[in-house]
Order: sequence, then C-alpha cells, then structure tokens
Amino acid sequence: QVQLVESGGGLVQAGGSLRLSCAASGRIFRINGMGWYRQAPGKQRELVATITSGGNTNYTDSVKGRFTISRDNAENTVYLHMNSLKPEDTADYYCNADIKRNIFGPPMNYWGKGTTVTVSS
Repeated sequence: QVQLVESGGGLVQAGGSLRLSCAASGRIFRINGMGWYRQAPGKQRELVATITSGGNTNYTDSVKGRFTISRDNAENTVYLHMNSLKPEDTADYYCNADIKRNIFGPPMNYWGKGTTVTVSS
C-alpha cells in the first residue's frame, strides 16, 4: 500500500503564510511527478503546482510569485510554501503523486485525503 498524508493546513489571515507538507509512505520504488491541487467549496478541483523528479516546476497563474513547490526526494515529501495568501486561496488542498511500487510496473497515480486552508479577510 502507498499513502500520501498531507499536513500544515489551518486558518490564516490574508497576507499570511502557510507551508503544506505531503509525505508518501509504503512500498515505493520511485516517485515521479508530484503536485498539489485544491478544491474550493462549490468548485471543481484545480491544479495548483507540480514538480518533476528532477525539480522542474509548474504553477497555475493565480499562484505564480506567491506559492513555491519543492520536494525532498530522500524523504518522499513534497511541500507547498504559500505566501501572501488571499481569501480566494481558501480550499481543501490535495497532494498527488505518480509512484512506481516496483521496477516492473508502470507508475500509478495516488491522492492524499486533503488538508484545509482557510484565509480570512
């Protein structure tokens, strides 16, 4: 079994900062791409940021310059550093990863259960 467990969500005032963490555990041979998605109440889940195993990053336009995604490959962990938070960043944030469990099979896609970020105005 592979699990992704997010942490770091909470309540913060507008302009504040939070750091989300997502740790992968279980039978892991290699983790390829990792990313963060979010889903606000009444809206569809959207991509926030992704990072490849080599460290290449991609961000949705609304968070560019404010959020930074990073990863620690030795710890199988991905982070999302969120600065200058806005009320519209309020959402449940989900970790996502493509993980190979062994040398033979293709990578499989996994989701965490989410962590809630609430930004007050």
